[in-house]
Amino acid sequence: MAMNFFEHQERARRKSGLLVGYYFLAVAMIILLVYLVLVGLWSTTIKDVPDGRALSFADLWRADLFFWVAGVTTMIVVLGSWYKIHQLSRGGAAVAELLGGRALNPASTDPLERKIMNVVEEVAIAAGTQVPTVYLLDGEDSINAFAAGFNPGDAVVGLTRGAAVQLTRDELQGVIAHEFSHIFNGDMRLNIRLMGVLNGILIIAMMGYWVMRSTLRSGRTRSRRGGKGDITPLIALGGFLVMVVGYVGVFFGKLIKSAVSRQREFLADASAVQFTRNPDGIGGALAKIGGFKGDSALASPNAEEASHFFFSNGLSAAWFGLMATHPPLKERIRRIDPGLLDAGARAKPVSPVGGNVERVAPGAAGMAGLSGFTGTGGGAGGVVEQVGQLTADHLAYAGHLLESIPGPVRDRLHDVSGAQAVVAILLLDREHPEVREKQIAMLKAQADTAVWREVEQQREAIEKLGSPYRLVLADLAMPALRRMGRDAFGRFSAWMAALVAADNLVDLFEYALQRMVRRHVSRELGLEKPPALSASGIQAYADSVTSLLSCLAVWGHRDDARARTAYQRGADQLPLEARRAAMMERSGCGLDALDAALGQLERASSRVKQAVLAACATVVISDQDVTTEEAEMLRAVADALDCPLPPLMVKPVA
Repeated sequence: MAMNFFEHQERARRKSGLLVGYYFLAVAMIILLVYLVLVGLWSTTIKDVPDGRALSFADLWRADLFFWVAGVTTMIVVLGSWYKIHQLSRGGAAVAELLGGRALNPASTDPLERKIMNVVEEVAIAAGTQVPTVYLLDGEDSINAFAAGFNPGDAVVGLTRGAAVQLTRDELQGVIAHEFSHIFNGDMRLNIRLMGVLNGILIIAMMGYWVMRSTLRSGRTRSRRGGKGDITPLIALGGFLVMVVGYVGVFFGKLIKSAVSRQREFLADASAVQFTRNPDGIGGALAKIGGFKGDSALASPNAEEASHFFFSNGLSAAWFGLMATHPPLKERIRRIDPGLLDAGARAKPVSPVGGNVERVAPGAAGMAGLSGFTGTGGGAGGVVEQVGQLTADHLAYAGHLLESIPGPVRDRLHDVSGAQAVVAILLLDREHPEVREKQIAMLKAQADTAVWREVEQQREAIEKLGSPYRLVLADLAMPALRRMGRDAFGRFSAWMAALVAADNLVDLFEYALQRMVRRHVSRELGLEKPPALSASGIQAYADSVTSLLSCLAVWGHRDDARARTAYQRGADQLPLEARRAAMMERSGCGLDALDAALGQLERASSRVKQAVLAACATVVISDQDVTTEEAEMLRAVADALDCPLPPLMVKPVA
């Protein structure tokens, strides 16, 4: 049985633990080798021992020297790793900039950049995650790509200019789908940790090289001055040997990187084919790399340390096959479609948009999402299984939604003022004219002039779009919103809160939209950091789970009896140690309680999140009447837990 999103995350966590073990083993080896180098050099200065006998192994053991070497080496390695990890603390953006990437402006009118953005937007909407920031590596003519970040919320997607120019839309879609698989399989966090660990080991080699080079220079100066008894050559030799020791650690580090990366590439390839239903897409991209004279190697001097991030091998060549971070191209292509290895297959025509995926209208029978809610299958388990899963049905659905959005509206979503205006329009009350007038007055007084002008121009077109577009529009606006400065974000947050509070009522969509926007933009601006994950079991979060399920039950059911029934059904999905006897009172189910609960649960392990999301889905579907607002609220909960949930679509009842 294929693993789901949560199992992939747990597997990545276990591999992170294994990586720590390898890290300490490599450090121990380096300490031992450095000690042997130093004691070996020391032994060459001794003619014989005091009692006239030959040197023995016991004479070479010096506890004081060993502990000194162990302490200094450990400090250097740990500081080197800490420095790199701190450098990468910004997430995917730090990796992209390290490789020379340039963040694409979502409002760009350049045809090449628009092609990239359109494909990334379509895949992101289909996968149920925020549209990531896209980086273009302008100086790279090779065909390659990468995804980097700590979690789906801060992920970025990078693409070389060669890939953007050489690949067709279908091929580009296959490559982007491959990278999204890495985002959802927990590979990115592991990649960043690996990058930091190897930097600490590499520092030893760099320091040995620096000692050797500096001592040789000073030695030449001394020799010109006629110095005698100079030990510079001995120090230089020591530096050389330490450099060799450091590269031994790097060698084993590369083996670790290779072992971690290879199988994940096969999995991501298979996911891309399943998602697009078009093996010609990703298979054609791999075939082009094999036949392209520029290959997939990057010119960036930092390509080596980030080689395990790439779609294809980003280095010129590996010393040995076992050192390569990626499987051979032919093997990857053979697993996708053996026919693509034929020269004729490479020229096989592909459809200009969407591969082999048919476009379908929103809500069509048989679609995934909440389809199981109106029938006998699926249920809460079906919702959980969809988290982080790339499906062709959702890709088709996303393509239909994007094509249905009027061109002027979609264009303005990519502008900072236009994106703010879209959020404002989505928050305007459509049922109560008096509340709406109050909101418009607030907006006109508090929002920037450019934002208000955009609201006036786009309001009619956006309000004509139905409810399936609401969170899609917010997702599309996110890249532009992330480009706000801190002052602009402060003003934006203030009037957004004022619009939500205008009617003094809790609206599920208003809450969901406000929380998602604030969470992602504040992290991009460095105002909030993702919390460290905790290994605690679900019992540690019992109170938070109770608050969350109570809020969902109360907000989804006006009748208290039905709310209690929904709550109990959700609680029954939890392990015994996490259950609570009674639902919270309706008066206690406010935004503060929900925010606090989601803030705590964000720190939970993937196993805890899986159980919580299943319980939440059970609460929502308990009455077999899932409203759009409830579906959007469930999506917001999943987003808060960093669990990307595809668009929720209800199958019509015959």
